Amino acid sequence: MNDRTALVTGANKGIGKHIARLLAAEGCTVYVGSRDPERGRRAVEEIGAGARPLVLDVTDPASVAAAAARVERLDILVNNAGINVSPAPPAESGPEEFRRTYETNVFGVVSVTNAFLPALRRSPSPRIVNVSSGTASLTWSTSPNPQFLTGSDGAAAYRSSKAALNALTVLYALTLAEEGFKVNALAPGARATDLTPRAAELGGDPAEAAEGAVRLALLPDDGPNGAFLSWDGTPVPW
Repeated sequence: MNDRTALVTGANKGIGKHIARLLAAEGCTVYVGSRDPERGRRAVEEIGAGARPLVLDVTDPASVAAAAARVERLDILVNNAGINVSPAPPAESGPEEFRRTYETNVFGVVSVTNAFLPALRRSPSPRIVNVSSGTASLTWSTSPNPQFLTGSDGAAAYRSSKAALNALTVLYALTLAEEGFKVNALAPGARATDLTPRAAELGGDPAEAAEGAVRLALLPDDGPNGAFLSWDGTPVPW
C-alpha cells in the first residue's frame, strides 16, 4: 500500500482503464476521469478498491476546473484521453478534423495539466505521463521501425497532434524539472481498442501498454525526464 493519488483521463475504457486498474493494484487512490458519469461509475466498480469517479471532459474548461477543485493533492497525472477522428492523409483532411483532434489530444492536455499543477506541486514526487503514439515519431515515419508501416501518410490529424504532444512533454519536463517532476511520453504500440478499426483488428493487449504507463507513473527520483519511451521501456526516436 502507498499514499499516492493518481488521475487517469479517459479511464472508463481501453488503455486508460487498465492504467487505472494497475495503479489501484499498486495501492494508489485513482481518480477515474470520464466524460460520461455513468461510464465512469461502471469503470470504478470494475476496478474496485482504490478507484474514485471523476467527471472530466478535457475539452471543457468548466469541467476541468470543477474536477481540479475536487483534488487537493495529486502525485500522478496520466494524460491518456485521446481521439482519432480520421484515417486520412493531410491532403485529404480538412481543418475541422485537425481542430477536433487537437482539442482533445493537445489543448486538453495543456488544460488538464495546468489545472492540476497546484495539486501536483503538493506531491513530493510528482509524475506526469502523456500517452502518445509511435506513429508520432518523425524518425519512424521515414525509416524502418518496429511498430508500423514506414512511409504511411494516414491519420495526419492524429499523428501530428501526438507529435505536438511530444513537444509539450519536453517543454513541461524542462519547465518543471527543478521542482522534482518527471514528465515523459509513452508509445503504447498498436492495441485492440476502439481508437480506430485498424487498432481493434491488430489485437495487441491494452493491459501490456498500461504496464509501460504505470512504470513511468511510479518512476524513482533517478528516473528519466523528458523521454519518449515504448511500452516495453525502450527509447523511441522523436
